[in-house]
Parts: sequence; C-alpha cells; structure tokens
Amino acid sequence: MMATEPCPSKKSSAGHTGAAKDPYNDPLFVPENYVQHTLLTTTPLPPITSSSFFREVEWISVFALTFIPAASLYGALTTTLRLPTFLLAFAYYFYTGLSITAGYHRLWAHRSYNASLPLQIFLLLGASGAVQGSVKWWSRGHRAHHRYTDTDLDPYNALRGFFYSHIGWMLLRPRRTIGKADVSDLGKDPLLQWQHRHFTWLIFIMAFGVPTAIAHFGWGDAKGGFVYAGIVRLLIVHHSTFCVNSLAHWIGDSPFDDKHTPKNHFLTAIVTVGEGYHNFHHQFPTDYRNAIEWYQYDPTKWFIWLMECVGLASQLKMFPSNEIQKGELLMEMKRLREKQERVEWCKHADQLPVVSYESFQKQSTKRPLVLVSGFIHDLSGFLEHHPGGKPLLARYIGKDATTAFFGGVYDHSHAAHNLLSMKRVGILDGGHPHILDIAKLVPPGELMRVVKFGETFPPSGSWAEGEETAWSDEDAPKAVKDIESDDSASPIDEDGHLFKTSAPEVSG
Repeated sequence: MMATEPCPSKKSSAGHTGAAKDPYNDPLFVPENYVQHTLLTTTPLPPITSSSFFREVEWISVFALTFIPAASLYGALTTTLRLPTFLLAFAYYFYTGLSITAGYHRLWAHRSYNASLPLQIFLLLGASGAVQGSVKWWSRGHRAHHRYTDTDLDPYNALRGFFYSHIGWMLLRPRRTIGKADVSDLGKDPLLQWQHRHFTWLIFIMAFGVPTAIAHFGWGDAKGGFVYAGIVRLLIVHHSTFCVNSLAHWIGDSPFDDKHTPKNHFLTAIVTVGEGYHNFHHQFPTDYRNAIEWYQYDPTKWFIWLMECVGLASQLKMFPSNEIQKGELLMEMKRLREKQERVEWCKHADQLPVVSYESFQKQSTKRPLVLVSGFIHDLSGFLEHHPGGKPLLARYIGKDATTAFFGGVYDHSHAAHNLLSMKRVGILDGGHPHILDIAKLVPPGELMRVVKFGETFPPSGSWAEGEETAWSDEDAPKAVKDIESDDSASPIDEDGHLFKTSAPEVSG
C-alpha cells in the first residue's frame, strides 16, 4: 500500500541542520553513530494536535485500508462463492503475494539473485496486483527498514508497537523523514521506471481486471472473480505482507542474533508466503533464502530455486555456512551463559580460608570434615544420604579420602564430584595436589564454562595504555635467547625492542 512521505522541501521536515559551517556537511565525515547524529541535527515535524489532525492524515492510505475490508465484507455477504472462483482467488493470492516476496523483496530490494526479463515482467505484473506501491517506492522504504531497524529512522519501527508497524505507519504523516537509502540502481532500470510511471493503471488491470476477466470468460462468474479473486484476495495479500513488518518482529525466537526485534516463527512463515524466518533474514539479508532448513516453510525460496533450474534465474546468493553457524553458536552460548549464571557454583581456592592440619583435626571432632584433593569438605547433613552408606563415609572423617573418592573405594560420578565441591569450607595448608592432577582439582561441572571476552583477555587498548601484559620488553631478550640462538637473525634489537627487517640493498 502506497503511503506518501513527508515532503523534503518543507522547513519543518527532517533534513535541516543548524549552522552553515556544520562539520557534518563535509561529505567525507562519518559520524560515530549516524542515527543519533541524524536525530540530533534534524528537526522533526511538530506533534499532531486536534487542529492539525486532518491535515496529517494520509487519506489515500486510510481510504484503501478501510474501503477494501468493507468492500470485502459486503461482497462476501452478497456474492456466492463458487469452487472455480475460490481456486482462482487462492492461485491469484499466491501469484501476487509471491511476486512481492520473490520480486519486490528478494530480487529488487535485496538483489539476492538475478532474474531474466520474462521472470522480471511476470513478477512485476503480479506485484502490481498486490497494490503496495511501485518497486522503487517499496524498496526505498524496505532498505531503510534494514539500515535503521528499530530506530526512529525505520519507517515500520517495531518498537512503536504492533499496530504502528502493521498499518499505523501508513495512516499519518511520520514525524520524521525515514532514513536515507540508496535506490539509484532501481532508478536506472527502464522496466521499473515504466512501472513507476504507469502504476495507477497497472493497479486496476492486475488487481481487478485480470481476475474478473478470467472468471468471466472461464466460467461466467465475473462478479465472483471481482469480489473474491480481486477485493477479498487483495485484503489478504495486504495483511500478509504487513505481517512481515509486525508479526515477524513480535512472536518467535532469535536463533541468530537478538540485537534487534526480528524473529523466526513458523506461523509467520505460513501467513507471509515464507517470510517468517525473519531473524535469519535480517542477519543475512542478501541470502535468497529465508529458511535454510529443508523442513522450514519457504515457498518463495523454492520458487526462486525452481526458476534457476529452468534457466529463468541465476546467481542465487547464499551466505557462507560457516558464518551462519557462528551466529547460531553465539546465541546458543549466550543462552548457556544466562543459564550458567542462574546456577550456584563451588568456591575456589582463593575464596576459601587456608587451614592448618592441626585445626583441621580439631574441627573434625566437632563436625564431619573430610579432605579430598586438598579441599576440606563439611559433610554435615549428607552422611545419612550417602548412596554408599553412612559408615563408609564416617571412617574418613578427619582423614584424606582423595584416593578412596577417585577409585580406591569407588570411582565416583561427575555428579558426585560436583556435589562434593559445593561442600568446601577450606583448603588445607600445603595439602593441595599437583596442578597436573586437574581431574581432582576442578569439578566436572566447571571444566567447561561460557566466558565473555573481557574475562579471559585484556581490553583491546591495554597495551597502548601501558597495562601489564603477558609479554613485555624486559622479557623479550630472555625469551629470544631461549628459542633463538642466532642473534643476527632475531627481529629484536639489543635493547629488546621489536623492529622490522628491510630487504638487502641490491647494487648495480
């Protein structure tokens, strides 16, 4: 559905900066954050008031979005639906809907594949019957949506609510001009220029004339063709496409990234001719697929693939599988990290008091303390629940049970090791085992952890800031001597500083 944009020539619209010598006027200047820069340096339209409301309404869009549902209801109540007409309406719905998803969206807005001229004409005519503006207008808004997702420069900003992203953005003049998006490639295409010039006539021909004519000449049901394959079908196609902007940002999961609102959901895929795997699409927008698994519903992908098989499409773009797996893995690790932070973990050596052997012995007469791998464990409340029985544990109170725990009596499970670690109360002075005996030092539950970059590596700017690192200039000469006997070949000078070796001069 075409909705007019604010006129850029009006002083109150976005795009006007402050002083004439604004540094941002420099075409080579790149702001730290383009969205924030634009919002700060442009003036939005004034808020809509009761006195200005009617001037701000997009009346063409309001008429279309109210007349079509009303006409559909009236037509359905007064027109008998015949089976051939129903089949025509269903087929024409798929044709016009698929022309939006495979044509407007994946071909022209994202350039995810190349189409032959016959296929372009086929999709262009079908999409005109969906009555959603010309290719150039539609793609300009959609490219801005991808570039400025979930911001005030996004024409369908999902953060403004379901209704707004579904149809609300078309009903009133937006307070800001949507963000810049380059559609110069589409402006150079003569076929798309032709559609843009003749779009009004194409609407009447493709949306209503063609289905009415097919039903009339096919089985004598012109009225049914006009009502069901024309008006009712158009209503469904409209809201099917609108769901990509609303429902696809509202329900589902985010298996590839959760920085923005797009989500994957099977239901959305059903109602949008395969556009429901929106989280994938926003991460990999030039991929001709929305769904990458064989069992996921994406008839648009299947159609494009079929067109390639018959020679009507080529150069289908796909993101590298390795990069797709990275996105999935990152989100899986993020969810594991969140789950990990909800779990209580044992105390480590640096969190426990160091206890002398004498104190350990003394305290063991008052409570059941057992030594395993240098850690002192308080088994109060557990003796009666020990699977091997209380007597077996009781004989190790005040003693070292390391060998018994790790196979001397019974080779305990990972769960037992994890549970034992939660009962640590101290570490025996001088009783810690050798670091190489890692299996006895670290509970199985902590052998693998999800950690953030800053928790294991120094900040990226730490070297420049002079922070202590694992490698320093003072260590360099010694390290080189250990691994390099030929001083003349060393890339480190006599003061221990790295330097670049130059190629020998060639004489003559």
